[in-house]
Amino acid sequence: MKFLVLIVALFAVPAHAYSGKELRADCLAAEGAFAASAASPNAYQSPRGARCLGYLEGFVDGYAVSDHLAESVGVTLNAFCLPKSADLSYRLVRSVLAYLDRQPPNPESSTATLVAAALSRTFPCAEPLEPRR
Repeated sequence: MKFLVLIVALFAVPAHAYSGKELRADCLAAEGAFAASAASPNAYQSPRGARCLGYLEGFVDGYAVSDHLAESVGVTLNAFCLPKSADLSYRLVRSVLAYLDRQPPNPESSTATLVAAALSRTFPCAEPLEPRR
């Protein structure tokens, strides 16, 4: 139980250093880099695109670690389930941009919350969470 509280606390701390507007601009740059070199995409060539991808991939890695640790104590997070695909980086960028097109970023919410909402909407898990008791 203490572990779950720690995980929730880590995700509850807002990261004010990177705003939703900045993430959107950076992810648009990443999307442009993917489109410009479809045969061999390298969105890391653009500093803004690299910042978007670095944030999204870091977020996903952090979630994977949290999910692994939660499973070790018998808790399933199931916030989102990413497919194993070669174009996952591009799909992460598109997920966030599509979410932002539908829902402009709230200046009061954290960028992590925005990304979590986008990924959970785009990549829902097949297994539902256990019902609350």
